[in-house]
Amino acid sequence: MTTTAPAVDLAAIKAKQQINWSAGNYAVIGTTLQLIGESVCEGVDLTAGARVLDVAAGNGNASLAAARRGCEVVAIDYVPSLLEQLDARAAAEGLSVTSQVGDAEALEFADESFDFVLSTVGVMFAPDQATAGAELVRVCRRGGRIGLANWTPAGFVGQMFKTIGQYVPPPAGLTSPMAWGVAANLEALLPGTDVTITEKHFVFRYRSADEFLEAFRTYYGPMYKAFEGLDDDGRAALASDLVALADNHNIATDGTLRLPSAYLEVIATKS
Repeated sequence: MTTTAPAVDLAAIKAKQQINWSAGNYAVIGTTLQLIGESVCEGVDLTAGARVLDVAAGNGNASLAAARRGCEVVAIDYVPSLLEQLDARAAAEGLSVTSQVGDAEALEFADESFDFVLSTVGVMFAPDQATAGAELVRVCRRGGRIGLANWTPAGFVGQMFKTIGQYVPPPAGLTSPMAWGVAANLEALLPGTDVTITEKHFVFRYRSADEFLEAFRTYYGPMYKAFEGLDDDGRAALASDLVALADNHNIATDGTLRLPSAYLEVIATKS
């Protein structure tokens, strides 16, 4: 007798993700990742005047980096409060970015609308990975480039999510977001493109592992919600494991915390 695995309710998962990323204040953590956005913009070799779409833009690291390079930028995210902070950052710098609430799996743009399509540690969290990847390719013009930054499963952030998952398991049947951080998966996720991949590291810097944990559990939505859903014993155990993880990855020798986290910088040229 054969059994069929229950279908994954991607719409319900996405709705829960939206709640998770709206919790805390991701921008406090996200702004520290500005260097990743700058690196991706250099990697795709943006040209002034080009049309750029930033998908799952958060509070705008890649969007602002592209706008500083004279591009026409559209930023989408499904968390309105993050887009409001993106708008405030753009206004403070006198930059022009068009932001709108949008779904990475259903981009509301015509085929080949953009010269460049970017996403820095954003689109990798879309639950329907095949659809999200196909959408990135669809809205990019032929000869245009897609630039991504994706955390790897073996890097610090990947291991952080693995640790959280031991206490708050991800939905059954859902492919891990870290699949975007495995080089062998990228050609299938970005069909019809020529993919170049470079492993890079972003270094999180805090005074201590305890300060890192306090910042992330307060502001980083997925961790905020994980702690919220546990009892006191569970919170204490998760906190202990995350501090130990940070200490184990620490490369500082001066008593502070420096956490290099591997990510793949992906440059895909559309055929």
